[in-house]
Amino acid sequence: MTSATDDDVAVDPADFAQARINASLNPQQKIHFLKEMLRIRRFEQTALKYYNQGLMGGFLHLYIGQESVAVGTVSLMGKNDHIITAYRDHGHALAVGMGMDECMAELFGKATGCSRGKGGSMHYFAPDKNYWGGHGIVGGQTPLGLGLAYALKYQNKKGAALCFMGDGAVNQGAYHESLNLAALWKLPVVYIIENNKYSMGTTLERSSAMRNCLAERADGYGIVWDIANGEDLYEVRAKTDSAMRRAHEHSLPTVLEIDTYRYYGHSVADANAKKYRSPDEIERYKNHHDPIRLWRKRLVEEGVITEEKIEAIDDKVKEEASKAAQFAIDSPFPAPESIFEDVYWEVDKQTDAGMTGRHFFGD
Repeated sequence: MTSATDDDVAVDPADFAQARINASLNPQQKIHFLKEMLRIRRFEQTALKYYNQGLMGGFLHLYIGQESVAVGTVSLMGKNDHIITAYRDHGHALAVGMGMDECMAELFGKATGCSRGKGGSMHYFAPDKNYWGGHGIVGGQTPLGLGLAYALKYQNKKGAALCFMGDGAVNQGAYHESLNLAALWKLPVVYIIENNKYSMGTTLERSSAMRNCLAERADGYGIVWDIANGEDLYEVRAKTDSAMRRAHEHSLPTVLEIDTYRYYGHSVADANAKKYRSPDEIERYKNHHDPIRLWRKRLVEEGVITEEKIEAIDDKVKEEASKAAQFAIDSPFPAPESIFEDVYWEVDKQTDAGMTGRHFFGD
């Protein structure tokens, strides 16, 4: 069972620009999508530079090559829509409106970071933007995304929880338990599988048993599923819109598999990134399937923008990323005593529960 029969995506599959959610876009919005994709890429390229200089600790999982997925899906979020993701979280963070300064400072482990320098690359958070991380345990965010959806339904709010994961996470038990509850309780969650072809360093064919695609497993739970071409921003928006309206209007879950690709390894520390896949494969995706290259070409062909104006936008984005890196370098490290802070919200706020330990059981 797929969502391909929904009337909003019942269009020529070669031209999702005519889908309901895209036909109303104005030139400024389309240019904004391009700028946001460029911001993600330039941010990460700058981060890679400083990581390789040894100025960042921990891991760095780059999103380069997948930018259209974050920008396309997040562009549909409203005030009651929430997002949670895995450890490849920079793109989603910037897409929801987090600033480059706070994101870059977090990579440097600085007190001005979005998690006060205590989370690093895998643990960005912005509750004020309905952005709930950034989680390092494979598949660990899937029951949390379910919880966000449960809260929306419990509070009678018309919203959706977008829960992102990589293709490797679909084999985790927590994901399947979450699908079971999402179907049983009819929860407004959209599980988005960013299928970049490799679970760490293992090909999809070697890691996951399936008939046709990963999303098809949702059939076993009676959940509607669909697949989307992640290099086409129009298609990403059209398919995600269908899933989100199902959540908003019917409080029903969806599994959406988005076909994409990452140019770098599982993390920057992945020394075998060009051994388990050929350099020719990576170059083929860069030259023929790059989402930014394709969106630029589309906007120029539509007469929305010129190449000269795109270059001007790109120059400003590069400058923004460079300034963010300098901000991070100039920022202080967390004070040693701050290690005792940000452990429990109740303790930090000195609530009655935090001061007494009586969180659940009263007196």
